[in-house]
Amino acid sequence: MIRIGNISLPDFPLLLAPMEDVSDPPFRILCKDNGADLMYTEFISSEGLIRNAINCRRKLDIFEEERPVGIQIFGGDEESMALASGIVDVTNPDLLDINFGCPVKKVACKGAGAGVLKDVDLMVRLTAACVKATKLPVTVKTRLGWDEQTKNIEEVAERLQDVGIQALSIHGRTRSQMYKGEADWSLIAKVKNNPRIHIPIFGNGDIDSPQKALEYKNRYGVDGVMIGRAAIGYPWIFREIKHYIQTGELLPPPTVEERVAVCRKHLHEAIKWQNQRVGINEMRGRYASYLKGLPNIKEYRNKLNRLTEVTEVEAVLDEILTAYAGFELQRTPIELIDYHENCPL
Repeated sequence: MIRIGNISLPDFPLLLAPMEDVSDPPFRILCKDNGADLMYTEFISSEGLIRNAINCRRKLDIFEEERPVGIQIFGGDEESMALASGIVDVTNPDLLDINFGCPVKKVACKGAGAGVLKDVDLMVRLTAACVKATKLPVTVKTRLGWDEQTKNIEEVAERLQDVGIQALSIHGRTRSQMYKGEADWSLIAKVKNNPRIHIPIFGNGDIDSPQKALEYKNRYGVDGVMIGRAAIGYPWIFREIKHYIQTGELLPPPTVEERVAVCRKHLHEAIKWQNQRVGINEMRGRYASYLKGLPNIKEYRNKLNRLTEVTEVEAVLDEILTAYAGFELQRTPIELIDYHENCPL
């Protein structure tokens, strides 16, 4: 078993990465249904929480069926991070996570997210402030360093552990790389194999198949993996990885019926979380990935994207079930999109 504070996770847990404009409660519930062991909210600005910004407060919403779940915050000011940690504490998640990895310019270039990688002393002070301000277990997600010349993750891991973090997730790229090139897990392995490190170390970056998850588990010895972009529109990745690790066999790709069922559940969870208008509007960007691989599906997607009533959406989903009855989908590689290109930040 893997432990983070009083949270017990199975051996080699699968974590859903925090992704802005993706990892909302409806999506997290779908990933939980399919085997994700620990999930995180979209990241939340510490300054926004303190100012009571509506969008930031909404990101604090968590539901019992998705536990264990962590709330992730970011910022570059010790006092603000401490105050935000206290606010998070009251909402009763299972843990508090600090984002030192977001590469988006509007975050990193303001001295938050991956921007803190340029000042390890500040990173340590920010982390210590959060640990002192909350009763929750504190974890961190970060990158290897700011650029090729400052890959300081080994020092960072030791110093953050020393001030009290209870797990560390490492994306195998620098901030300068953004999502370009191949993630380098060799430094993640060095952190894991450091005899001074006793907290769980989770690897992140480029896990897009069950085969790669098992390969990286065996090659780098991490305690678990965090999956981000591969889960966008494909929550089944978690169950497929678990099955492959346990049996060495690949599950068949999700059927048409399973894909439509996920569309329905996501729609109803989105409506339950917000309201019908917002829920239907937000689903318009999701149908393409859930229904990917179905021939001539564009006509149905266009219909779905024009509808404003739940009953109308349900009727089109029924049409899809009828039109594709018996159709067998072929497995295709998961495309790791750079979702930050469209990040609203």
